[in-house]
Amino acid sequence: MNSKLEKVENNIATLEITVSSEKLNEGIMKAYLKNVKRFNIPGFRKGKAPKSLIEKYYGEGIFYEDAINEVCPDAYESAIEEHKLEPVDTPKIDIVDIESGKGLVFKAEVTVKPEVTLGQYKSIEAQKKEYNVTEEDILQELEALRDKNARIISVSDRPIKLGDTAIIDFKGFAEGEEFEGGSAVNYELNIGSGQFIPGFEEQLVDAKIGDEVEVDVNFPEDYRSENLAGKPAIFKVTIKEIKEKELLPLDDEFAKDVSEFDTLEELKLSIENKKKEEADRRTKHEYEDLVIGKVVENATVEIPDIMVENQIDSMLRDFDFQLRYQGFDLETYLKYMNTTMEEVRGTYKETALNSVKTQLVLEAITNEENIEVGEEEVEEEIEKTAKQYNQEIEKFKSTLKDSNIAHIKESLLIQKTIDFLIENSISK
Repeated sequence: MNSKLEKVENNIATLEITVSSEKLNEGIMKAYLKNVKRFNIPGFRKGKAPKSLIEKYYGEGIFYEDAINEVCPDAYESAIEEHKLEPVDTPKIDIVDIESGKGLVFKAEVTVKPEVTLGQYKSIEAQKKEYNVTEEDILQELEALRDKNARIISVSDRPIKLGDTAIIDFKGFAEGEEFEGGSAVNYELNIGSGQFIPGFEEQLVDAKIGDEVEVDVNFPEDYRSENLAGKPAIFKVTIKEIKEKELLPLDDEFAKDVSEFDTLEELKLSIENKKKEEADRRTKHEYEDLVIGKVVENATVEIPDIMVENQIDSMLRDFDFQLRYQGFDLETYLKYMNTTMEEVRGTYKETALNSVKTQLVLEAITNEENIEVGEEEVEEEIEKTAKQYNQEIEKFKSTLKDSNIAHIKESLLIQKTIDFLIENSISK
């Protein structure tokens, strides 16, 4: 096999690749062995006809298509390696010439990773914003714990107030007709949660058990059901039960009940330390984002559309995974939001473009500064990950594929490059 790089223009590389007659003939023989059982040749049992006779009967090129599929991938990969190209898409193959005994010539056109022209990436100035933990932050966390661990009790001696949970029956009417999906029995509604149409929950405040309330609302213009969007509606609501949260007092007993600590002061100190760690991480990540953002802005790179589209594909796969974790999927989401895949992809485009450019710029800096990750660092990260998953290290290693290890190494490289940029930045 030999190859020639004809040109690289607008991130499109064109290769002319020649496969020897010996390699082509090997491919033709593999194609023959793969397909021989399909041929019926007079005078031979099915699957027993010799290759030469099948070629004479059906034409010399009968096995060419499968032979091309056999030999082209390896020849293409060898050419990519020889010319040190980094494809970002599958190649477009065009057969130039093929003949048994003479070989195969084909052209491969493929989009390759673009070159990055780095701007200033050292001594980048950025504002580092510090976040302080206040007594109010700690009290808010304690109140959230109280709310989470509150007892729910029924009340009958007062009307509904904000924060209550009301058990209701309701029926919805638009233009005098009851509409589909607008009714329920024994529905639990948290008053003030914003769970229902704007204005619905507020109109139940001050209602008592047994009351029948008519709630007048207008559906939002962007409501998911086109038949109801922007229209007025009336809900006939019956109040069946009122529940409220009974909060526990903030004392040592509360601390014992909701945590591993014996006193309220120990619990507060734990919350303070956790909040400080969160504040430090926020400061670190925001500063990193500012520095990286300026470095990326200073660089120049022409990004192929396919790289952006591939990034959008990846982001949508992640989004679909999150939806499935919640019991939905992307198709259901599109119907619910009354949108199309094309529109959703459009909303991801700018983020995807910035993500691809950031990745390319960080890779270019990694190469420029000869930043490397040693095997010991990879081993340490694997051991750290195993501990996070509470698995034995050797057992965890046995589950890792080469692609997993490559991903770990790539992640470490990116982080080391980011660390390099931060170490060489100027905080204000």
